[in-house]
Amino acid sequence: MMKRIAMAAGLVLALAACQGEGGSVSSTRHLAPIPPATMALMSTKGMSKDDPILMRSFKKESEIEVWKRGRDGKYALLKTYPMCRWSGQLGPKIREGDRQAPEGFYTVTPAAMNPNSQLYLSFNLGYPNAYDRAHGRTGSHLMVHGSCSSMGCFAMTDEAISEVYALARESFASGQRGFQFQSYPFRMTAENLAKHRYDPNIAFWKNLKEGSDYFEVAKQEPQVSVANQQYAFGGDASVMAAVAQKQRQDEQEVAGLVAKGVQPIKLVYDDGGQHQTFRQALAGDASGDGGSLAVDASARNRLGDVSRPEALAAGPREIILAANGKPRQQTSSTLAYASQRPVGQARAVQGIPPSAPVAGAAPEPTVQASGGEGRSVLDRFRGLFGG
Repeated sequence: MMKRIAMAAGLVLALAACQGEGGSVSSTRHLAPIPPATMALMSTKGMSKDDPILMRSFKKESEIEVWKRGRDGKYALLKTYPMCRWSGQLGPKIREGDRQAPEGFYTVTPAAMNPNSQLYLSFNLGYPNAYDRAHGRTGSHLMVHGSCSSMGCFAMTDEAISEVYALARESFASGQRGFQFQSYPFRMTAENLAKHRYDPNIAFWKNLKEGSDYFEVAKQEPQVSVANQQYAFGGDASVMAAVAQKQRQDEQEVAGLVAKGVQPIKLVYDDGGQHQTFRQALAGDASGDGGSLAVDASARNRLGDVSRPEALAAGPREIILAANGKPRQQTSSTLAYASQRPVGQARAVQGIPPSAPVAGAAPEPTVQASGGEGRSVLDRFRGLFGG
């Protein structure tokens, strides 16, 4: 009974983990200045703290970028921050409680900034936006915040969110009414698109790429609207021809990679990921603990609470897909930083059948059926519970 109560309490805390609202003690941390090193970096790039900002996030690479707009109206990259934690899988957020961090185009306003966040500092992305609402998606309190814990948010560590918060604060103080936050599953490269060409989300991701392409070509913020339940992007008409040309070149590059044999894959995470630098900082002695991540007192002091470190330990798994989009025998290895896990673990994530083949996996153990026919343990359980 006590165990159940403890588990329920833990669930309540987890559900509140990304809300970041209503810090009990007010502080002045939201007034911290932009660090001198970042001020110096801006100076070398011809930027000012007063210039408008734009942000982009990438789940697979676990990175968040901050861009600054110059006097010529074009954005230039200021800095790339490693992401300490995001949760869920690649793909959009669908419903409240699905642990998914959102993907799409959002606008962060001064009212979305939370100086008294329970997670050091935070700002609300504004999910659900018009696109999400058009698809009936639900959820709230989707944040970028400090610490290293995520329940559908992007966690940056306290130090990083303090710097980003200061950059946004100064831009707002200088007149920016809201900054665009572009959230992607991965960098929209030809290689990523070729690898994920059979993923169920590929049509949505190609729609996101249209906005990414405009920004990449023009270095200007695309105008975002929703038409026929799709993102629609507008802007300088003189740029559109260059954007179309980029899209044709990217499609040709994707086709070339497919012709060379790039395998179609689906990445399956136990529960999100984090930048490799944080994984290395948390990694224990693989020879002594099976490669698990150690969240000791020192790590907590540096990073705060780390949500579900056991889900981070193995990293994502590559499931190779057949032409019909379903898993087939995998021939490539898992990602370089992924550690091996027992067969059958983390297979039924986002529609991947429990029996889907995984690289390096041994055959499933079998038991003898009553009729003398060998059946896998998983088959027995699937029979008992209706598949």
